[in-house]
Amino acid sequence: MNRSYFFERIRHALFGGRLTPPQVDGVRRLLDYRDTHYARMSDDQLAYVLATIKWETGHRMVPVREAGGERYLKTKKYYPWVGEGLVQVTWEENARKFGTTKPGDLMSWPLALQTAFDGMSKGLFTRRKLSDYIADGGVDYIGARRIINGQDHARLIAQFAHAFRDALKQAQQKPEASKVLSQKEKEKSNGH
Repeated sequence: MNRSYFFERIRHALFGGRLTPPQVDGVRRLLDYRDTHYARMSDDQLAYVLATIKWETGHRMVPVREAGGERYLKTKKYYPWVGEGLVQVTWEENARKFGTTKPGDLMSWPLALQTAFDGMSKGLFTRRKLSDYIADGGVDYIGARRIINGQDHARLIAQFAHAFRDALKQAQQKPEASKVLSQKEKEKSNGH
């Protein structure tokens, strides 16, 4: 995949023409994690993971803590196990499914990545998983919101997923910039 092209596409289609260094780093980590730990995950499924993380992190693409000040968060029944990570995991019981030992653990990249991918792929959030909605060429990005949170913002997240999928598919068709030789370089390498 031509990652430069992919980033250029999502910069304009999903991030208003601007990606911050942390957003770029976050997306890069997500792509790398898929490649190393979930190589069989389809681009359709990856697009939905990326779209969900875009929404769940407030478009930051890095692990975040639930919005609101400490005073507000203390009113939550699940405090101090407030939403954390790439996908906002709340409640101690839920956080411990992913190997956490204390609040704040899901803010680390390794655990945040594992939680997002395992949770969505294996149905560890709501018992619903990616393959229930996105498999064998069938894609239901609106229904897939049930993997995380009922139908909350399902249509908007589906729009994000479609844009990520388009960028992934187009980037697959573009050669890597480093592999593209100019005509002059080709002639040089052929001894002309």
